[in-house]
Amino acid sequence: MGALRTVRERIQVFGGAALAAVYVLGKKHDTLQLAESAGGSGALYGLSPSYPLSCRAPVVDAFRTGRPLWLNAAGLASYGESPAETLPAPVSLGALPLGANGSPLGCLVVVDEVPDGFDAERRNFLELYADQVTAWLEAGGEPSHGIGRTGPRPVLGPALDRFWVGSFTLILSTGQIDADARVLDLVDIPRDAFDGRVETLLEHTVPDDLPALMSIVEPGHMTSGGRELEFRIRRSTGELRWLRLRARRLAERDGKPERVLGVVADASHLRPSADEVSRVQRLSVALAGAMTVRDVSRAVVAALRDPLEADRVALAELEGDRLVVTVLDPPEPDAWPELWRSEWRSEWPDAPARALPTLEAALREGRMSLWTAGSTLEPNLAGVGPGGLAVLPLPAEGRVIGTCLVGWDEPHAFGPEERSLLTATAGLVGQALVRARALDAEHELATMLQRSLLPRKLPRLSGAVAVARYLPATVGLAVGGDWYDVIPLSENQVALVVGDVQGHNAGAATIMGQMRTAIRAYAVEGHPPDVVVSRANRLLVGMETDLFATCCYVAIDMEEGDAWCVRAGHLPPLLRAPNGDTQEVTIEGGPPLGVLAEAEFPMTTVALAPGTVLALLTDGLVESSSLHLEDGMRRVCDVLSTADPSDAGRMADELLGGANRRDDDVALLLLRYDGIGVRPLRAGWAVWRLPDAVAHARRFTSRTLRSWGVTDETDAILLIVSELVTNALVHTQGQVRLDLTLAGERMRVAVSDASPRAPVKPSNVNWEATGGRGIMLVEAVSAAYGSVPLSGGKQVWAELVLPRHEP
Repeated sequence: MGALRTVRERIQVFGGAALAAVYVLGKKHDTLQLAESAGGSGALYGLSPSYPLSCRAPVVDAFRTGRPLWLNAAGLASYGESPAETLPAPVSLGALPLGANGSPLGCLVVVDEVPDGFDAERRNFLELYADQVTAWLEAGGEPSHGIGRTGPRPVLGPALDRFWVGSFTLILSTGQIDADARVLDLVDIPRDAFDGRVETLLEHTVPDDLPALMSIVEPGHMTSGGRELEFRIRRSTGELRWLRLRARRLAERDGKPERVLGVVADASHLRPSADEVSRVQRLSVALAGAMTVRDVSRAVVAALRDPLEADRVALAELEGDRLVVTVLDPPEPDAWPELWRSEWRSEWPDAPARALPTLEAALREGRMSLWTAGSTLEPNLAGVGPGGLAVLPLPAEGRVIGTCLVGWDEPHAFGPEERSLLTATAGLVGQALVRARALDAEHELATMLQRSLLPRKLPRLSGAVAVARYLPATVGLAVGGDWYDVIPLSENQVALVVGDVQGHNAGAATIMGQMRTAIRAYAVEGHPPDVVVSRANRLLVGMETDLFATCCYVAIDMEEGDAWCVRAGHLPPLLRAPNGDTQEVTIEGGPPLGVLAEAEFPMTTVALAPGTVLALLTDGLVESSSLHLEDGMRRVCDVLSTADPSDAGRMADELLGGANRRDDDVALLLLRYDGIGVRPLRAGWAVWRLPDAVAHARRFTSRTLRSWGVTDETDAILLIVSELVTNALVHTQGQVRLDLTLAGERMRVAVSDASPRAPVKPSNVNWEATGGRGIMLVEAVSAAYGSVPLSGGKQVWAELVLPRHEP
């Protein structure tokens, strides 16, 4: 007993056990042979140097079943290997199989001098320790280089003694951590300087690795299953050390609070070479610039398939119980097993995880799984990598959010450097996918918001073709403050507007929507362009916002080809003449909207010839961090002058051709003015407020119809004139005007007055009513009837369709 105590004082076995021993398969794969031990001699506890796989022993039973076997003193005695009187004290034994993915490597045996067996917490610790030993064996072991592949070493050595593994218990609710001496040594914290706070351990972690650790140590982040990851700490000498962590969360039970059990091991000898590190660095750089899930997928394929000479790479997100594939390489359906082909929907397939039970189990465990050639797998998974298959669960935010599959057709051996590369890739890709998914959702929301604020389609114009393009910024939030609008006005007039609200956020988009609505409302009321912009300016000044806006407003008379332009701190429009000459329109602009309440906005008149193209744009098209404004305007003028104006849509696309990566959003509005082939006939009459004013209006209308050669529907036209003029004289004050327009086969009668109130058609007219029948008569005899606001008043109009006369 004295010798045993001396050994135990000299060698500290993990978890305070009296003995730890590793058994591995012999050369003929028919025995388990002792390869490494720590803590003392196995003979003292009745352990044999070797066990035939045909015998009945705890180590053999655990190896064959692949499940841990826990025996107290009574259970151990039932095996009858060592009589109780030959043992130094009542002992308990645990036998834990080593290996993963159906490839057994051996068995770990731990012995302690406790009669009642290992409690649940120690069992969890020892199972985590067995996982670390498995990783050590898979990498070849530190001094033995190939244990489990070429057979055990003939002479036992101190490898297991130098396999530094420590353990800790973390109380999630308080952040208090109970770490053993080996954890403190691994993290390089003096034992007398540790205060029991998890923050003290995290202070030694490299900042880039903190997010992964925080997903374990923060309450509510880690799932009830296990987690494994590798991270770096910086020692007091400045040296970096790689550590491998395996942890489990235990729920609150039996009065014990929710806690995390962890096992930490030195992983420096498992780290990749300089070439592998450069691969990880390149992948990290590529993922840092990945803005979408598609970008992440392309980066993963580039980092894994060719460098590892793999035949297939798949990346899939886990949504509920389905695997939603984001990329398959190669992308041809024939390159993938039947399940994947049958689930092919559009671009990529999706498959239920339950149809692949082995894959589902690997995702549930959250550990990288490697299968070599000949492994027993379901056909739909084995077909992905018949020569070798790596399944990488992608961890993020304390859960598995997807998986990456890498497959080889020819037999493939997984070396330690490749394992480390795959482990590092899984951690990077998981975080990148979460970030990209959030950006995709943000982009989708922003796009939906932007579409709801911009016109869904542009109106068809008589005598012109208008097209618009909008591109959101590719940097930051995709929603911006740029807008455009095409506003049909009365009498063959149209207004074009392009504007830009300061900023690229939801606030800018909100102001943009309000300004677009306000300018449209002022324009439809019939105000001149300078009044429209001036009222929009005062509206923005009165809003509770610090944002300002710029805009360019152009009202065009389609019949005459006259354009009235107003500019409020915005870029001037570009004018392309029919011969191709392109230049900026010289406009004396005013300040941006929302700066000065009493600002003036001068108006400039420009004549448009048929074939002229007018371009209104925002600065995102002509200015960026790498493009000066003058150079950008010159480039747009050059493209506009050489483009074919017969296709306005293609012309707009050519102008946007170089705007792939954008610091700012882009709005572009093009109008090709063709002119109206046959101009309408027009006549107007100022109605005086005289007793016989209606009779004068009827006589004017009759003379005009005779001069135009209109002989049909004259009675209906005179009836409409009588009723509309009478209503204006009776119900309004101020000037009244009668306008007649003949456009082809449509005759329009319009009466304008100074009252903004639209005429109200009575809902019920009985025999005793003295008014209201006139409006009903007008609506009955006309093809169309309505009322529009007009510069502080209104215009009531009615249209009739005249019969077509054959020549």
